[in-house]
Amino acid sequence: MTRRGEHQLAEGAGRRPSFAEAFRFWLKLGFISFGGPAGQIAIMQMELVEKRKWISQARFLHALNFCMLLPGPEAQQLAIYVGWLLHKTWGGIIAGALFVLPSMFVLWALSFIYAAYGNIPWIAAVFYGLKPAVMAIVAVAVIRIGHKALKSPVAWGIAAAAFTGIFFLRIPFPIIIAGAAFVGLLGDRVWPAAFVVVGTAGENKEESVLSDHDELPDYVRPSWSRAARICLVCLTLWWTPILLAGLRWGWDHTLFKEGLFFSKAAVVTFGGAYAVLPYVAQQAVEKFSWLQTGQMMDGLGLAETTPGPLIMVLQFVGFMGAWNNPGGLPAWLAGTLGALITTWVTFVPCFLWIFLGAPHLEQLRGNRRLTALLSAVTAAVVGVILNLAVWFGLHAVFPSGRGVDWFALVLSVTAFVGLLKWKWNVVPVVLGSGIAGLLYRLLT
Repeated sequence: MTRRGEHQLAEGAGRRPSFAEAFRFWLKLGFISFGGPAGQIAIMQMELVEKRKWISQARFLHALNFCMLLPGPEAQQLAIYVGWLLHKTWGGIIAGALFVLPSMFVLWALSFIYAAYGNIPWIAAVFYGLKPAVMAIVAVAVIRIGHKALKSPVAWGIAAAAFTGIFFLRIPFPIIIAGAAFVGLLGDRVWPAAFVVVGTAGENKEESVLSDHDELPDYVRPSWSRAARICLVCLTLWWTPILLAGLRWGWDHTLFKEGLFFSKAAVVTFGGAYAVLPYVAQQAVEKFSWLQTGQMMDGLGLAETTPGPLIMVLQFVGFMGAWNNPGGLPAWLAGTLGALITTWVTFVPCFLWIFLGAPHLEQLRGNRRLTALLSAVTAAVVGVILNLAVWFGLHAVFPSGRGVDWFALVLSVTAFVGLLKWKWNVVPVVLGSGIAGLLYRLLT
């Protein structure tokens, strides 16, 4: 870290944040991170890279591409990664935990209200206003990340192919990312200059706290002893609640089965919430009979109206599964424990993947072959994010084939122009859009 990077104090930009400052930011992010992974990545891009300059664009994309290759919610894993780089292990723990905790409590309350009293119209009204704002946030992310990442015709081609594959051909997200990685490895041999698209060390005009020039501090360097400690601690934390549930209530109890099932889902499901939902829906509805198809769809709607990873819908499944099958416990207690164990086994593995893999990725940051692979993945990610922006746009502006929703169109265009041209803060955009949707529905 250069002296200039350490002492640049203009509104905190380029200055290493204290642990308390970082804590406040991660807490705020937990409350405003709407829009699924693409929306959350867009918010971190604006806040961490552009506004606060806590991490350079190249290192942000390097970390993002690694998280894209892992099972589980990539946006939360990206937060863990950046938090770890800034403030070591506790920084990663705080970043990852606060990314989830606000949505965990909000979704628990909504799940209880839903299970006890039925669906709530005002929630749909708030989400009605949020969808256009999320579309604008994601569209701005496509432009900003694409501007940084697409540095060659090949990169543009990979992004276009990824968009075509996921939007028109319905190719699963993991296959698209794996294909892009393969193209990057092949391209490194055939045309290496075209695949180094994530930026160069001297590209940034302003220094970032985590810049491209930094040497690796000691805590970033991998070691076998550190890896063994991480595995022991994370695996113990991961499996202890599952085993305790089995010992206390029996191996056939819903709580134990949920812990086991969602642990497997955390390991084998790549591609984020939209990739895992078909698998979870099939197993939870058809095999275990934890909830009905309509309840599964309602759960997705509830998860989309709350901040945090969209994969939080699994908490709703865990709550409803235990509520409907309490196994001798009061329904509210079974539902609460089901929600807790589902959320625990979904997100604890994320810390294991990052704390184990990130030191090796940092050590290989200058490796040309890895850079080519991740550069191709970056280009594909731009296409995937564009797909989500278009998907949100179609559902927000053209709902259910009823023609143009002019309220949603005006709100999304206003948010888009404000974010891109006038640099509006994401927080008032999200809050204002939700309130606007609620008021519009109440008045019409």
